[in-house]
Amino acid sequence: MGAPRQSRVVAFGQLRFRTGRLTPTRRPGLRLLFASLATCAQGVSLHLAFSAPVVIREAMQSKLTSRAAVAALAAFAFGSLSACAGGGGEKDVAYVARDVESLYAEAQRRLDKGNTLQAAALFDEVERQHPYSPWARRAQLMSAFSYYIARDYNKAITNAQRFLSIHPGNKDAPYAYYLIALSYYEQISDVNRDQKITEQAQTALREVNRRFPQSEYAADARLKLDLVADHLAGKEMEIGRHYQRSGLWLAADLRFRNVVEKFQTTSHTPEALYRLTESSLALGLPEEAVKYAAVLGANYPGSEWYERAFKLVEKRAEGVTAS
Repeated sequence: MGAPRQSRVVAFGQLRFRTGRLTPTRRPGLRLLFASLATCAQGVSLHLAFSAPVVIREAMQSKLTSRAAVAALAAFAFGSLSACAGGGGEKDVAYVARDVESLYAEAQRRLDKGNTLQAAALFDEVERQHPYSPWARRAQLMSAFSYYIARDYNKAITNAQRFLSIHPGNKDAPYAYYLIALSYYEQISDVNRDQKITEQAQTALREVNRRFPQSEYAADARLKLDLVADHLAGKEMEIGRHYQRSGLWLAADLRFRNVVEKFQTTSHTPEALYRLTESSLALGLPEEAVKYAAVLGANYPGSEWYERAFKLVEKRAEGVTAS
């Protein structure tokens, strides 16, 4: 025979169970319930430790029949064991003290498997359990990255900003700035909606380019800045067209001017110049209309918008010279 199994006393309120064997009781019907509670006591939360003595004491000391006592304890045991089973969903992110290397490795393993939210929670746990470890600094940024992959962009931004506030001069700071910019960029909506996020993305991308102009992140940021500018110009064009359809020519004129002055390198500039030609004629300013048509012809001579502008001016402003 092997060595006898060592038992361990588990405190559970005012009761003490010995794992490995059940504390003797004169009521055989309760033996299984105590065994179940003893097993569960090793992992169940503390609030059960306060309720256990009450239920068991009342069942043992009351004048109920043995069968009634067993029923009372069965109800408690069911709730207790349910708590044990129900805790499985939180098991992966619950506080379990472990060394920093294994905790970080587990978080990385979850990330590699695509369990991004679990990975983010475990990376957060690295920092919580080992705040002064070099692994904690890496875990902060990996947590932000995990949230980004999980498309929880607000948490990604928050964690990356927190990393920068604690480690502003760290070698990974460029990536943290870039991750913030990407998190805004991924939330850009179509031109029919509010463009506040688009403006935040533009600001964040400019910050990457300003701080780290020679980095690979800056190269991608510049590309995305062109796309963001085109998007913002598209929003101005959408509003300007709406004003035109409503007969609000002056308001439309201001929107199209914004495109020409602020977003002149975007794909919307030729149409904006044509719309300015239209608006100027509607406002009774044929000289301005001819001027915009001339600028359009000089910069985009083969475009559809120049052909339309030329026909419009020829029809409604014949003989007029540019102002």
